[in-house]
Amino acid sequence: MPLYEHVFISRQDLSNTQAESLIEHFGTVLADNGGKLVDHEYWGVKTMAYKINKNRKGHYAFLRVDAPAAAVQEMERLMRLHDDVMRVLTIKVDEHAEGPSVQMQKRDERERGPRGDRGDRGDRGDRR
Repeated sequence: MPLYEHVFISRQDLSNTQAESLIEHFGTVLADNGGKLVDHEYWGVKTMAYKINKNRKGHYAFLRVDAPAAAVQEMERLMRLHDDVMRVLTIKVDEHAEGPSVQMQKRDERERGPRGDRGDRGDRGDRR
């Protein structure tokens, strides 16, 4: 079956448990249509670049999905009809990345280079 990565944003006035229950709900939608939810991450409440439906913040959730196209289309259709979901993005991928997503990695791990340092700082010259 094809592999997908899916991100959706839900309204900011939901509680954390309500936002996480949306992940469970849409996971069951996938299962009912012959797919499966491989992994999911709740990224928390984040500030958006611009307002969506008068909301400045939103609950972000990330899903790794192994499902046929029809199951993903049905999940997206139900998300677009759901009042609490503001935005939906689904991308087809060749394979799922191992470990946590970039959003869940520690900030210093992302900024470090392959040697674990801060990278080349260039010539600093004479500092007096």
